[in-house]
Amino acid sequence: MRTLRAAAAVETASLALLLLNLATVHAPAASAALGPLHGTAYLVTIAATWTLRDVAPNARWLSLVPGVGGLLVLRRVRPGPRRSAAPAPAPGHGDRP
Repeated sequence: MRTLRAAAAVETASLALLLLNLATVHAPAASAALGPLHGTAYLVTIAATWTLRDVAPNARWLSLVPGVGGLLVLRRVRPGPRRSAAPAPAPGHGDRP
């Protein structure tokens, strides 16, 4: 799930930067760096989505939407039981006599 969140963020941010570059200065170096980054994030988003178990049936297909597919999938992931990061208190601690 962490991989999907990171890939979705990179996918969306890299697309925004690519479009901003296209609309403003159109620097070839920026396109050369951001294009492969966006493509890789797109593929990682798809792969991470298809390996998840707790996903709505149509969410896997939403991962194929370029640019925002990962964000759409994250909205449709079924929340599972959350595990607490803090250990349970030991018996007897905090009890009043």
